[in-house]
Amino acid sequence: MESRQANTTFFGELTSELRQIWQTVSFGLARAGAGFRNHMRRLRRLEIDYVVIPLSGSLPERSGPPRGFLQRRLPLPPPPFSMEMLNYQLQVIADAENVKGVVFVFQGLTAGLATLQNLRRAMQRVKEAGKRTVVFTPYLDLAHYLAATEADQIVVPPMTRFEVLGMRSETIFLKDALGRLGIEADVVQISPFKTAYNELGESDITPEQEQQLNWILDDAYDQITAAIAAGRGLAVVEIRDLIDQAPMPAEKAMAAGLVDHIAYEDALSHWLGAKSQEVNAAESTANGHEELGDEDPRLAHPRARLATWSAARSALLEKPRRPSRKYIGVVSLVGRIGMGASRSSPLPIPWLGGAVSGERTMSTLLRRAEKDQRLAALIIRVDSGGGSALASDLIWRQVHRIAKRIPVVAYMGNIAASGGYYVAAAGQYIMSQPLTLTGSIGVVTVHISTQGLFEQLSVKRVALQRGEKANLNSDMAPLSEEERQLLWSEVADTYERFKSIVAEGREIPLDELDEICEGRVWTGHQAREKKLVDGHGDFVDAIKKAAEKAGLPIDDHSYVPVYNLHPDGGQHVLPKPLDEPEALLKTLSREQLAQYLDKPLLILPVKITFR
Repeated sequence: MESRQANTTFFGELTSELRQIWQTVSFGLARAGAGFRNHMRRLRRLEIDYVVIPLSGSLPERSGPPRGFLQRRLPLPPPPFSMEMLNYQLQVIADAENVKGVVFVFQGLTAGLATLQNLRRAMQRVKEAGKRTVVFTPYLDLAHYLAATEADQIVVPPMTRFEVLGMRSETIFLKDALGRLGIEADVVQISPFKTAYNELGESDITPEQEQQLNWILDDAYDQITAAIAAGRGLAVVEIRDLIDQAPMPAEKAMAAGLVDHIAYEDALSHWLGAKSQEVNAAESTANGHEELGDEDPRLAHPRARLATWSAARSALLEKPRRPSRKYIGVVSLVGRIGMGASRSSPLPIPWLGGAVSGERTMSTLLRRAEKDQRLAALIIRVDSGGGSALASDLIWRQVHRIAKRIPVVAYMGNIAASGGYYVAAAGQYIMSQPLTLTGSIGVVTVHISTQGLFEQLSVKRVALQRGEKANLNSDMAPLSEEERQLLWSEVADTYERFKSIVAEGREIPLDELDEICEGRVWTGHQAREKKLVDGHGDFVDAIKKAAEKAGLPIDDHSYVPVYNLHPDGGQHVLPKPLDEPEALLKTLSREQLAQYLDKPLLILPVKITFR
């Protein structure tokens, strides 16, 4: 046995050394290849003024799994353009010495507020690299304008109207309408702030729901108007006054300093060429050089050279970087959290369609990652409003195990609430954007009775049962007081478990949690103040944080490979044996926990539209 272990150690070390040698050789070859290509590009004088990048849709944070053989041969629409792809393109542009900047063409963004902040952060990085950024957009609603104001200049076509109208939250209450149909919803929640089923259980907005929506709207509007004001060099009070004057035509918006130029897209190259000439002339004057005469040929307003990414890629100068031996893995928890396998539906209807992150799929994926010795750190990306408490707990368990071995950074997307926060709490560091919606640490369940409906339809239902509580989940009759008390006990016990997870992960005393929990929803900015979030940033910042915690270098000469870990539909993966038996006792500290955990921690019911 000792000899076998020694051989195993020897061959393991040999394999590691050979891998390191190969990486060194491959990096040398890559650097030599990049140097040769850069030399040839300089000889050919390949110069590009601006790379044009069109942006549209929801801009998902990470790219989906590669399409299979059959999928590639079906007439499917192309996969959506992701922030991952955009950040890669912008990094290449930032590294290239032979390009001046980027023109972003907005073609209809449907991204959430936190994603828009990610887009602004990406634009900010390319500006910090000395590149000029320009946005051309026919849309000037709040979403497009918030992103556009991070650019150096905003150009709009003549018929565009400034339509940043503010923010608005709308909720429909169905209790009375359902009552007329004979349907009754009995909502059992941990507190009035856990408002997921208020639409079914209330006739009107409650004071707690109104208070919660107001603090979300107030903070979000403050952040948005401050960002717009900073981008345009105006005071916040001026921006708010202009929003109240909207809608307004493009000419008035330009006169107010909201946009920089009015032109069609085909005139961009001329305008950018003229702007570059103005900048060069100003720099020459500032440096004491002779001013150009009126007849100097350099005042002929040359056109800027524009190219799409596909055309520009082969012309951009490269900056080779050495990859690290280990990598950072990314596991995405997106959509509703449920039991079973992950699945998706083309129906974009919450709870009836959309993506579902199944605990079986997620657990298998995380167990496989846990056994990968090359995995230096894990980013668990959460863009979910919650779902099943049992599924959330089982996924949390796997993330918690990995966090005992390597650094785990939880990165929040547009929403990471309820069960989504439950899973994120296993991370050693939680990062969000200031406009992420998070929290909702609470529990709610609902019992639907259709007794009145069937009576109105003169439909007779007869049920036979064995077991005193066999009718608890039946919709044949409203809850009795005893049954409602039983559901309340389940909700309360599950909430205590939820709080213990948060207390452990965030190192907050258990008795201090109720005032920030009990179903309350926060913006990422508010959550950071309440210690539910550690920091703000986009996914690139999350990668840097994970690399820092893992002791991996990220600089101008090196980088850490980042791989999206996707389920492969493989066989069940056994977990590693439990290292700490006392942890199991702690997990099952409540006598009835197992039967309570399958009750839903339901999705956040905040609907905010921005116009």
